[in-house]
Amino acid sequence: MSEEKTEKTGAVGVVGLGLIGGSAAKAYKRAGWRTYGADRDRAVLGFAELSGAIDGELDEGTLSSCGLVLIALYPSDAVKYLRENSKKLAGKLVIDFCGTKKDVCLAGFEEAEKSGFTFVGGHPMAGTHNSGFKYSDADMFRGAPFVIVPPVFDDPALLDRAKKALSPLGMKRFSVTTAEEHDKLIAFTSQMAHVISSAYIKSPTAAAHKGFSAGSYRDMTRVAWLNPAMWAQLFIENKDNLLPEIESFLVELGKYKDALEKEDKEALETLLEEGRKRKEEVDG
Repeated sequence: MSEEKTEKTGAVGVVGLGLIGGSAAKAYKRAGWRTYGADRDRAVLGFAELSGAIDGELDEGTLSSCGLVLIALYPSDAVKYLRENSKKLAGKLVIDFCGTKKDVCLAGFEEAEKSGFTFVGGHPMAGTHNSGFKYSDADMFRGAPFVIVPPVFDDPALLDRAKKALSPLGMKRFSVTTAEEHDKLIAFTSQMAHVISSAYIKSPTAAAHKGFSAGSYRDMTRVAWLNPAMWAQLFIENKDNLLPEIESFLVELGKYKDALEKEDKEALETLLEEGRKRKEEVDG
């Protein structure tokens, strides 16, 4: 079965045409789907249509023709969209691409049950340090993992439907979990990396790094180049999981500081060996 026949209408609506939504729109358009987009910035919407990323605006008329709707907004905006458009989504498969899942999935599952659409939480584990439609790429998700948060865990047909609907993105592997577990893990794998990178680059020494830096510096600072508005909201949305990670990090960092102050070489070696072993255990 061809990709464009996965959903009955062969049309997809993408809500939010930033880096993630814009990349999704381009991927579906390339796969032959009729693709409609919505964005609060009319200039972005116009450019997306002019560049061929979408066939037109996602409005009340075109939404009715879409069997699949992808929501690529900040979590609070995604919740607002679901609440305000619930009845218009009847009969459709709706998947969000938000970076936290608890609030969005709660709203999505509630509205889906009330209005008769199917909601599946989603999070493509892909992106760049850039933001905005101009950096979007049809290959953004190719080979990347995708996390699915379904309303129930005993419906293989629903999972298969979601995977087929997402096939134009070219994802390599799908993981299925709860919203709570997703947010707990993402606090460590993604959000902590952004917090640490942002704090690390604020060292007074950073301004003089040129000529003295290589891979370690690049790896540590890459994600400090971020979208402050988006990440601030994601951090606050997930503070119950992020704060313990920060506390744990500060405790560990304090051990290194203490060993240095005491010039305790044995303690430092032990700490470094523990970190090396932990990396080996976690990543193989």
